[in-house]
Amino acid sequence: MSALEIDAGAVKHKLIEFIREQTTTAGFCRGIIGLSGGLDSTVTAYLTVEALGPEDVLGLILPYRTIAADCLEDAGLIAEQLGISSQVIDITPQIDAYFDRFPEADRNRRANKMARERMSILYDHSRAYQALVVGTGNKTERLLGYTTIWGDMACAFAPLGNLYKTQVRQLAREMGVPEAICAKPPSANLWPGQTDEGELGFTYADADQILYRLMDQQLNPQQVAEHGFTLALVEKIAARVERSAYKRHMPPAAKIE
Repeated sequence: MSALEIDAGAVKHKLIEFIREQTTTAGFCRGIIGLSGGLDSTVTAYLTVEALGPEDVLGLILPYRTIAADCLEDAGLIAEQLGISSQVIDITPQIDAYFDRFPEADRNRRANKMARERMSILYDHSRAYQALVVGTGNKTERLLGYTTIWGDMACAFAPLGNLYKTQVRQLAREMGVPEAICAKPPSANLWPGQTDEGELGFTYADADQILYRLMDQQLNPQQVAEHGFTLALVEKIAARVERSAYKRHMPPAAKIE
């Protein structure tokens, strides 16, 4: 078994119990998930349905006008296959109304606004549905800072938060997630043609191997590079981890004696 290979069956059962425990300990019985049609949200939905039952899971599909049609279709298909209630809420009107005032805003600023708008809607519906927001992020995104603080990072708990992206894909296949979703190029659908790996400039497969050696094995960049990676790539990934550290901690408060 390679370093990143998991016992997917055992992990599945552990995460199902984790979701059930986190939900009931907080005094809830329902979960709400943002469905994107991508791998992470699909796996999270599968796990949450097994933990809580389809009648106690709500999926929100929150497209912007530029979202790829297949992602919208896949999200709806997953909700239908799992037998969960779902709603489609188009965020285009509020996003466009806001940026009509700031036409100079670049695409990253717009993407962050979309992520936070989606989370705002999820939390509003969590109140109406009396449900906890179940996070869909994975360990790779969290370590790289490839996530929007107070946007897609926000949640009551994150079942996939300690699984690297390649491990999430192993879990997906164990759970019977459709292969079309397992094999789909990861994308946050932030703008037409956007893919995670294209924007990052490296593959998740390489990132996971490098992050595992940097974070889990505590190797330095030079030692990691000796495993077949360029030092430039290792240092690029290490720098992303360091720059995004603030995203992984609660905001610090001044100590008052």
